[in-house]
Amino acid sequence: MRTLRWISGGLGLLVLVFALWAGAWPRTPAIDGPDAIAELTPVELGGLEQWLVIRGHDRSNPVLLWLHGGPGAAQMPVHRAFNRDLEEDFVVVQWDQRGAGKSNHRGFSEETMSLDSFVADVDELTRYLTDRFEQEQIYLLGHSWGALLGMHVADRHPELYHAFISVAQPVNARQADSLSHAWLKAQVAETGSSEAVREFEALGDPPFEEHARYVAFAQMKDRFGGSTDVPMWRLMMRALRATEYSWLDYPRWLRGANRGSGPMWEETSQHDLFTQIPRVDVPVLFIAGENDYNTPTEIIEEYFHALDAPRGKDFIQMEGVAHTPFLGDPEGFREAVLRVKELEGGR
Repeated sequence: MRTLRWISGGLGLLVLVFALWAGAWPRTPAIDGPDAIAELTPVELGGLEQWLVIRGHDRSNPVLLWLHGGPGAAQMPVHRAFNRDLEEDFVVVQWDQRGAGKSNHRGFSEETMSLDSFVADVDELTRYLTDRFEQEQIYLLGHSWGALLGMHVADRHPELYHAFISVAQPVNARQADSLSHAWLKAQVAETGSSEAVREFEALGDPPFEEHARYVAFAQMKDRFGGSTDVPMWRLMMRALRATEYSWLDYPRWLRGANRGSGPMWEETSQHDLFTQIPRVDVPVLFIAGENDYNTPTEIIEEYFHALDAPRGKDFIQMEGVAHTPFLGDPEGFREAVLRVKELEGGR
């Protein structure tokens, strides 16, 4: 029995050592095929080292640059678990933005977080990708904060993109808060406990001008099904299997996600695309979740109809999902994304 316990303990130690060793050497798995690409690489953007995963079955396919949400909610550690099928259609670039995930370095200065700095990073990264893959234009996809960023990028540099794919587009902050607050009030009254009622009442009425109060509001919407489509524990289980991250990267991811939009709150919390970007000179595909009360679909559809997009526009409402349709229905999301190639300017 003593020998068996030693063997069992020794095997456990070996497993632990192997896990730590494996996590110390981040990599992205190879893709079979002579023309495939699978690469984890740093690039310098805006004077900062920022990390990319570039994956595709055929490196001659059009490039799709994915702008994650947050700020800080990097998608790199869960991309392959949910959306690897897109790699058959595009060369997919997952980028940990400044202050997020692998790009959230020790000593990172929150003062460098501004809309202009992020737009400049995207511009610099896009030019790196067009040069490297010898493509005049690429596809741009943005989710939530990434969609807000993406609209500003498309507005300023339309010549660089085949099209922009907007997922869960923030449109008008005050209008969204008012609509989602009414929805949450109804949900709490119907299915919530007396404790939930007290918590809701403590939030007060919109507008949520203080960042901490907005975060509490967003977290409560999530608990009642109006935001993420996959439980956080499941996301974490998938993320912990990601070979692209070392054990040191997960605390970086958490710090970036918890920071969120705080440093940019005054700049971004009053966004109104109806007045800021009434026209865009790239084709735009809007993808919205039926149950999204983080960026309510009703407002996205209103903006879609109001937007002057002379090169083409389309709107897709995905049923049965909320703020993260690429997690809630990956297959349906892929089909929706491929609709972008039907827009004028697509390939």
